[in-house]
Amino acid sequence: MAAAQQLPASLRAALTYSIGVLALRRPFLHKVLDYEDEFFALLLLVLESHSLRTTDASFSESLYGLRRRAAKIRTKQADIRSQPKDGIQHSGLEKRQRVLSVVFLVVLPYFKSKLHSIYKREREARLQASLWGPADEQFEDVDYFDEGETSITSVTSTEAEVSMRTQVVKNIQKIIGACYPWVHATAEGLTFTYQLLYLLDATGFYSVGLHALGIHVCRATGQELMDTSSRISKIRSRERERLRGPPWLKAVQGALLKCSYAVLDYAQTGLIAAVFIFKMMEWWYQSAEERMSAPTVYPPPPPPPPPKVARDGIPLPPDRTICPLCSQKRANPSVVTVSGFVFCYACIHKYVSQYKRCPVTLMSADVEQIRRLFHDM
Repeated sequence: MAAAQQLPASLRAALTYSIGVLALRRPFLHKVLDYEDEFFALLLLVLESHSLRTTDASFSESLYGLRRRAAKIRTKQADIRSQPKDGIQHSGLEKRQRVLSVVFLVVLPYFKSKLHSIYKREREARLQASLWGPADEQFEDVDYFDEGETSITSVTSTEAEVSMRTQVVKNIQKIIGACYPWVHATAEGLTFTYQLLYLLDATGFYSVGLHALGIHVCRATGQELMDTSSRISKIRSRERERLRGPPWLKAVQGALLKCSYAVLDYAQTGLIAAVFIFKMMEWWYQSAEERMSAPTVYPPPPPPPPPKVARDGIPLPPDRTICPLCSQKRANPSVVTVSGFVFCYACIHKYVSQYKRCPVTLMSADVEQIRRLFHDM
């Protein structure tokens, strides 16, 4: 379910990247990128309508072997014995549910994309206004007219008159910019809640849209997968039989139908291949960048924090070159490995041999844990 839900976004990214690469050599493809939302919504409309009509599933769900079933909750006491454990009976999709499924799969994401772009522009405009002032403040050029000895300077107003339509559009954009974050947060919260309840088997609906339509998404059986191809062939043969007109016209219309079906089949195969190639390229470049950016020699770890001086231990002198035991300049400096403090070798050897501990931290130590320190000459 999660993979089927994420496939349209991957498909859109793959198509956008491919068209962007082709547009470098074919500049007319930039018009497609200018109307990216409309182009992708039209493509999804064709794919989803064809998939729901033939397989009772969306385009991405059919690729993962899933099918949509209408969920009807029985309330009669007599039917309780014959119904499943969850109290829900599944049946085929109705025409109304197919149409509403297209609305939830194509129309609502299209409007969400447009609202997100409007909110993004409005946020950028607010940021620009906070930095540079309102964008509608325009200063017209100053005109100078020389008439003999006098010059007349006319300064127009700083605020240009805006038409009613433009003002209404601006107000709508401001309303969208203020309300969209709350609507988006609510929608994402409901989506997360439904998915969490779905994982916990608290509900049989994966999303809000499926619950509103009363549709369950189930895994297709082997027989259903075999019946899908026969259903598609029956639908196509039925459409050929509906053709009317002279024989030559029927032949032309039949050829057009075959071409359209072939285009749909090749389009589905090509889109799957485009998504696969895009994911492979994304993984390849991401792993290559990680390998290039990864340091070959890692920095050494930070040193551990110094141990605390015990309350009954010997205090440390302010001068680090002084031995805490003899209060003289250290001779043959040696360190106790359990604590890290440095003493004279004779002082620390005598103290550890007698008390079996570090004189500063009072941590247990042995003579074998004393190490001589050598200075670079």
